[in-house]
Parts: sequence; C-alpha cells; structure tokens
Amino acid sequence: MGPRWKWKGAEAKALAEPISVSISELQLSLAKTESSGTLSSCNVLLVVEPEQAELLDRCCFGRLILSVEKVKKWIQLSFEEAFFLFYSLKCIKISLQGRCLENEVDTWMYMKSKRPNFPMFYKAYSHLRSKNWVLRSGLQYGVDFVAYRHHPSLVHSDYSVFVQSGDSDRLRSGDSDRLRVWSDIHCPVRLSGSVAKTLLTLYVNGNFKGEDLNLPLCLENFTVEEQTISRWSPQLSREDETTNSKPNVTTVSNFKTL
Repeated sequence: MGPRWKWKGAEAKALAEPISVSISELQLSLAKTESSGTLSSCNVLLVVEPEQAELLDRCCFGRLILSVEKVKKWIQLSFEEAFFLFYSLKCIKISLQGRCLENEVDTWMYMKSKRPNFPMFYKAYSHLRSKNWVLRSGLQYGVDFVAYRHHPSLVHSDYSVFVQSGDSDRLRSGDSDRLRVWSDIHCPVRLSGSVAKTLLTLYVNGNFKGEDLNLPLCLENFTVEEQTISRWSPQLSREDETTNSKPNVTTVSNFKTL
C-alpha cells in the first residue's frame, strides 16, 4: 500500500520539504541559540523562539503548550524526543532543578530511573527516526508509536508500532508481559487493520541487565529486528476464490525508508 495523502497537493509539499532537510535546519537553529529543556517528571519542557517552535512542529518533535507568553514558546517533549535532540543531534541542553546536565550519563540515568524500559524504547525510537520516519504516540491505537512517512498533516500513518524485547531468556522468564499469548497479537492486528495501518513489531536485541545499561553507549550493542504482522483471512483459501488471491501472513520485512 502506498502513501495515503490527506489532501490534493500534499505529496508535492512533502517532496518540496523533506523531513531530513527540516531536521538539519532545526539542528542548526537550536544549537546556535543553545536551547535548553527542563526535566519534569517523565517529560522535558523546552523553551524556544517562535520560529524554532515552527521548526519543531514541522519535524514533529513535541507538542506546543499554550501560554500567554508571546516572546517564547514552550514545547513538551517525551523522553525519547528529548534524548534524540540531546544525544543524537546534540542541539539542546537539558537541566534538572536549575542545574545543567552536560554529562550524557546523568541525563540517561535520570530517564532510566523514571522509566526502566527507556533504553529499549529509545533504541526503537531512534532506529526509525534515523530513517526519517516521523513517530507519534500510539496510545489511542493501543500501541507504542505510530509511524508516518511525513508530517501527520500531510499523510496518514502507515504503521502502528509495538516495541518488544528480543531477549529470549527474558521472554521465557516472564520479565516481559507483552505479546506472550495469541490474543496479545490478534487484538492490535485487528485494530490496526480497521484503521488502515500495518502492525510493525520492533524486537530490540541486547543485554538488558547489568551495569552496561548505566551508559548510553550500550545503545551501540543493541540491534533491532523489524517484523510486520498482517491478518490472515480464511476466506482466501476457499476453493471458490480466484487463484490470484494471496493470504496475508506474518513476515519479516525490509522496512522501507524515505
């Protein structure tokens, strides 16, 4: 299935403004002004100039917080979004209680203390973001993320994304409660299909135990396996169906990038 553009001319606009180009502009702008975000519970509040807020929206980072202030704009970032800007793009600073956390390890440890599964989710997030896929929360669809080819105002999302540990020992020990029974897969597959999306499961492989997780360098040792899951319809195997009909099966795909 190809891109499902939301309006006539959306494809032309997307081609004229590639996400990769917008992210480069954002990176230069934020680094130039030394923009800083503040850790707040499980989010990061970033203060930026109005034009930078527009760039963040164009690149789909964070959500604008409405306020009466006109000179500055407040953007709420998830941990994954903030750490991507901080660690991967190196264009923002992050502070905690007024103290700038210039050390990457301090920021990493804080986020991991708030969300123990943060290393696995960040690896999955950065894996798709580095391929220029736009990610938003998938909470309304019962998944972790939804993946878009471009800005959500231009195109519908292609994938609903599940993040899962690929550690077989962890799965057998019961440390991971996700996708352990068939109904765990059947429900999101049916829901994704009803909203014209494909379920994409990202299996993050690596050592999720020990002191290695205390450093962001552990991300280099993680690998991500992409698997798309589609619903098989028994009607397609009936004798009265045409021979051209092909059932949908669980497949390991080469995830397309833009």
